[in-house]
This record gives sequence, C-alpha cells and structure tokens, in this order.
Amino acid sequence: MLVAVVLTGMTQAQDYSLFQKFKLIQNGDTLPYRLLLPENYNPKKQYPLVLFLHGRGESGNDNEAQLLHGASLFLKAENRKNYPAIVVFPQNAVRYYWSNVQTVADSNGRRSFYFVTGGEPSPSMRLVMALVDNLNRQYQIKQDQVYVMGLSMGGMGTFEIVNRMPGTFAAAVPICGGADPGIAGNLQNTAWWVFHGGKDDVVLPEYSRRMVEAMKAKAVPVRFTVYPEAGHNSWDAAFAEPGLLKWLFSHKKK
Repeated sequence: MLVAVVLTGMTQAQDYSLFQKFKLIQNGDTLPYRLLLPENYNPKKQYPLVLFLHGRGESGNDNEAQLLHGASLFLKAENRKNYPAIVVFPQNAVRYYWSNVQTVADSNGRRSFYFVTGGEPSPSMRLVMALVDNLNRQYQIKQDQVYVMGLSMGGMGTFEIVNRMPGTFAAAVPICGGADPGIAGNLQNTAWWVFHGGKDDVVLPEYSRRMVEAMKAKAVPVRFTVYPEAGHNSWDAAFAEPGLLKWLFSHKKK
C-alpha cells in the first residue's frame, strides 16, 4: 500500500520540496521515501529510474535526512534537463542496515564489516525491493534504464540489491561501500563505477578494492576510482565527477 503525505516544504539551505513525500507500508513495516519526477512530467512517457541508498547517519523516519547527500545532484537544472528521470530516495530505519552485515569495532574503534550472504534480505532491503516493484507498476519506467547508487551503508546496499535483483539494474554506483567478494559472479549483468577515499577510516578502502578484484576476475564491467586524499566523505568528490551522470545514463540493460 502506498500512502501519500502532504508536503510542507523544508526550511533548509537546499530546497528539497520538489522531492515528494511518500511511504510504502508492507506487512506492518514502513519505508519512507522521497520521489522526484522529471520536469514537465508526462505520465504517458517512459523514464529511467534512479534508486539512491543513503548512509548510516541519515537513517530514521523523518523522511528528510536521506536527502542530505546526493539529492542536490539531481536538482541541478542542467541535470534535470539533460537526464530526465524518476529519482527515489528511501529512508532506512535506524535499527536496520540495507544489507545483512555485522559490525565489530576493535579497541581503537576501527570497524570491521562481516557480510552475511544468502538467506532473507534485511527488513529494509525487502522493503526497497518491494518499492522498486511498486514503482515499476505505478510509473512508466524504462526497464533497460534502472539504476542504483549509494554511499557508505548505501554503497553496501548497492551491491546487495544488485545481487538480489540481478536482472534489474543497468548500472550501479557504490561509494565507500563493500560486500562479500563471493557475490561477484552475480553482478555481471550490471555496469559498475566504484568509488572510495584512500584515507577512509570508517569503511576502509580495502572493502572496495577486494570487491573490484573479485568482479574483474568474473569479467564484471567495472571502473574503480580512488581519491587518495579523501576520507569517508568521498561522495563529495564522486558527485563532482563531471562525467558521472553521463556515464550512468549511457548504460542500458541488454
């Protein structure tokens, strides 16, 4: 069931009011999400779909925090003109992760991530997968141009959702994320551009490096960009890549 929420606007430096507020309710669980329609939206016309998965710090249920990083990229006038698309930002509940991952911190506070493969998806991932299906029914989506992006926890979720929906996404952009390299063989039908900061001490760059090595071994089409001086917020540099959206939208599922 989809429930629309009246939009009151946001009094932030960035005006996100073009992102409409919705909630997906399924089996008693709720997934807040924000949705941006293209300029001059025509309900009879097909559009690409971009799914964006936020990081841990933007978890909650206010249906606002998830827009902190990434939303402004899709609000830029030139991007709205050049890349008309339906863009959706779901919000993960605080008690869950997008992927099934266990986090362990050592005595110095450095975190290690242990990814659990197989089994049921996390409650949040289950809701996001249902959201993608619902949006495909509700809107005219170009099935060969469905994309996913995510940062940090959302970068992990990007690997996770492609692994669980391997025939869905034409291209994927995980930023400062990671996953179990054992899933690399399931990622072959998607084009990848992986980003990480060389000085990231929250999610170490080795998590992306190991994934990229495993993906290359399985002939997965992947680009890998490391910003040597960037920390965890390598998404700032990734979003500033002049060719990012051109690369993303150039890919169509075969």
